[in-house]
Amino acid sequence: MRKSLLAALILTTALGLSGCGYNTLQSQDEAIKAGWSEVLNQYQRRADLVPNLVNTVKGYAAHEAKVLTEVTAARARVGQIAATPELVNDPAALEKFQAAQGELTGALSRLLVVAENYPQLKADAGFRDLQAQLEGTENRITVARNRYIKTVQDYNVTVRSFPSNLTAMLFGHQTKANFTVENEKALAAPPKVDFGGEAPAPAAAPGYDSGR
Repeated sequence: MRKSLLAALILTTALGLSGCGYNTLQSQDEAIKAGWSEVLNQYQRRADLVPNLVNTVKGYAAHEAKVLTEVTAARARVGQIAATPELVNDPAALEKFQAAQGELTGALSRLLVVAENYPQLKADAGFRDLQAQLEGTENRITVARNRYIKTVQDYNVTVRSFPSNLTAMLFGHQTKANFTVENEKALAAPPKVDFGGEAPAPAAAPGYDSGR
């Protein structure tokens, strides 16, 4: 008899939690974790391209020290942030993460603009391959970010809607920070670059003898 009552209680509780959004909250929370991992994966993919890209550009335009330093420094700042799953629950930390990634985005854009002034660099097969990889990665970052934004929005709606908000409060679920609209606009905006005059003459490529 007791076992039957216990089973009935468990079944009733399970059905009640399901009807109040418990299962939805769990599945959406897991989707957020998966989406965040994909965002980080694509950002890491981009960061891994930076050293080779910088070295390739340096081979043809070593005197573009300011731009090369900006890219390297921006990548270093990105690497200093511990992008753990808990970061999405901390609005201030997520904002700092966004700012660092935005700096790297801008620095890479300026680097590619500078490369336009060096025909030999643009013709380099290694540079073209790195540029293609970077462009592909930026596209994947955009897709991953958009999916993550939508996933967080769905979760936050569930957390704030009745009656699932009661279940959320009972089990400690709170709304999560998200990428901001302002940040999206900043990433989409083209970089403003002013060279202050004529483009510099292309530097000789590694091993290139201008006297021949």
